[in-house]
Amino acid sequence: MTSPQALSAAADRHDRPLADTLAELLGNASIEITVREAGSLADAAPFLPAGTGIYVPSLPSRPLAMSLPLLADIRARGFDPVPHVAARRVTAGDDLPAFLRTAVREHGVHRVMLIGGDEPQPLGPWRDSAHLLESGLLADAGVREIGIAVYPEGHPRIAPAALDDALVAKRAAAARQGLGLYAVTQFSFAPERIVGRLAALATSHPELPVYVGMPGPSDPVQLLRYAQRCGVGAARRALSSLGTRIAQLMVHTEPSDQLAVAARYAQRHDNAVGVHLFSFGGVVRTARWMHAQVSASTAVRRPVDAAAAAASLAPP
Repeated sequence: MTSPQALSAAADRHDRPLADTLAELLGNASIEITVREAGSLADAAPFLPAGTGIYVPSLPSRPLAMSLPLLADIRARGFDPVPHVAARRVTAGDDLPAFLRTAVREHGVHRVMLIGGDEPQPLGPWRDSAHLLESGLLADAGVREIGIAVYPEGHPRIAPAALDDALVAKRAAAARQGLGLYAVTQFSFAPERIVGRLAALATSHPELPVYVGMPGPSDPVQLLRYAQRCGVGAARRALSSLGTRIAQLMVHTEPSDQLAVAARYAQRHDNAVGVHLFSFGGVVRTARWMHAQVSASTAVRRPVDAAAAAASLAPP
């Protein structure tokens, strides 16, 4: 959750040891699990701190109600369930108000990850995430906080100016309704692009908390396919040429390196408040990785340079 304490901690980072900042970002980490992986939650749970945000992505052609049992299991195990709602995928048959009421009242959902969805045409009444947010439907159901996506490499089908306008509109709609708003970056194979986007947001929207999205440990082929579907530019370019570029690309997907880059940025800027791990169908593997990084960061809570921190946080 993007709490006042998280924002206060971010503001106090300046001149602190890098290991402390790493530990702070990891302490406010979240992870994803798909409905297809629901049976794996029991195996992942021992590696996750109590209260961890666990996001449940919206899948094409799957009704929202299919995620309710998983949301219930996440809450029952002491975690924070965060359903995705993809505006353009919501159909009249989904009965979004009923889904949200059940999620909030029965499963303790208080925040929703609101995205547009990649359907060429809306499947229901909502043309995009801003349109749905402005309707007031989420606030009426008792949702208190909204996550939105930002794109370090741009969006394959939306112009940068349109993305900027949408962000302004979402911030205004959330403010009118008394909703908290935070952003999660799409993952990228180029950490410098994430840093660039974070820095731009720090200038244009300094009060917007941002979670740094990064790929969890994953099979390279699976990761590249997922990245291609998500429109991550480096993956599309690599897949178009194959050969050595694939090998070069994979050098930059090890999440410990990206974590160290995010921490160096967070030492100097206040808007990065945590990290979000995309598990790509490997929730247990990603949960184990998160646990290992938390343990490693605790062991190195002393002044270190960036290279030493990155080395200490290498996966086992």
